[in-house]
Amino acid sequence: MPDFEYSRFDGSEEFQPQSADQVFDQISEYMLDYGESVLDQLEDLAEEHPELIEALLKQGNIEQDENGQFVITPKGLRRVENKALEELFDVTRKDKLGKHETEFRGAGETIHEESKPYEFGDPVSNLDMHETLKNALYRQGGGSPIGIAEDDFVVHDTEYQTSCATVVLVDMSGSMMRYGKYGAAKKVALAMQSLVRGKYQGDFLQFVGFYTYASPMTERELMNSAPKPVSIYDPRVRLRISLDNPPAFVPQHFTNIQAGLQFARRILSRQAAPNKQIITITDGEPTAHIEGRDVVLIYPPDEKTAGMTLQEVKKCATDGIHLSSFALVEDYFYLGLVNFVEKMAQVSGGVSAYCNASDLGNMVIESFKNGRKTRRAM
Repeated sequence: MPDFEYSRFDGSEEFQPQSADQVFDQISEYMLDYGESVLDQLEDLAEEHPELIEALLKQGNIEQDENGQFVITPKGLRRVENKALEELFDVTRKDKLGKHETEFRGAGETIHEESKPYEFGDPVSNLDMHETLKNALYRQGGGSPIGIAEDDFVVHDTEYQTSCATVVLVDMSGSMMRYGKYGAAKKVALAMQSLVRGKYQGDFLQFVGFYTYASPMTERELMNSAPKPVSIYDPRVRLRISLDNPPAFVPQHFTNIQAGLQFARRILSRQAAPNKQIITITDGEPTAHIEGRDVVLIYPPDEKTAGMTLQEVKKCATDGIHLSSFALVEDYFYLGLVNFVEKMAQVSGGVSAYCNASDLGNMVIESFKNGRKTRRAM
């Protein structure tokens, strides 16, 4: 245990309250784990410390909607995303990160020191004025004014940058609440949003949460989300639920990776990007799958659910989608999960990895980069 030393405050050091930005950063950290329920607590805080709430509102990272509820503003959401990226990815490696470089040369945004003669269709913005003027001076033998001819033009060589459509599948099952796993998954997803917005503007990125069902999420919905609470505690579960006529109560906390993959595959089928990938973050073997117009819940995990899920993995691979699967493993209980994500990689020809919540960030970012490097033939 660390040693602490206490002494009487003598007034020599002025008390420095936290800034509104620091308070907002703490609120957003809690939201990563617990979702929008954290914002409900601000109503109590407003009664006890109205000056703090006033400062937060003036800062512009939170606001009150028409019903008086506190919500994060777009400015606040950008701050969360940017901070997540800074924390998860060492900004000193920014130059190494680049912009999804490939071996193909052509129209792009990465400008190289090498130059080449201008060809019809080359962007004029890439004109190398220094080499162009040098060619003109050499051709006319010096003197002024300098007359530039067509053959004098030189442009910077550029590197082809392929676009990519990515769907991030985030496990929202009940167990994701433990060990800070859901907060870590949200943080890396929001960091990817910041990365795409800042460096890969031509990319498509969509979040999908999977639980008993699966549903798409905007970045705001992701920020406000939380894992589905466990609602039944039976040691064995065998339930078949109609998708067309579901009962009033449906337990939401199961793990339906198949439904998430189906949703992602449909989303990516509508994208024209030459590269497509699905990144799955989960902490459990699948315990739910779709059969016809029914969702089937089975616990403990069953071979039938695993088989149905792997069939969907194969369909994704057949459609040319690159799959990366990350298993959040905290103890020996998760060995079955490790085996399952390895099977996903074998079936799809993709990659799998297992890690704990603290190591997730850089692994997913690297996978995101690597999964979109190749340019497929059109």
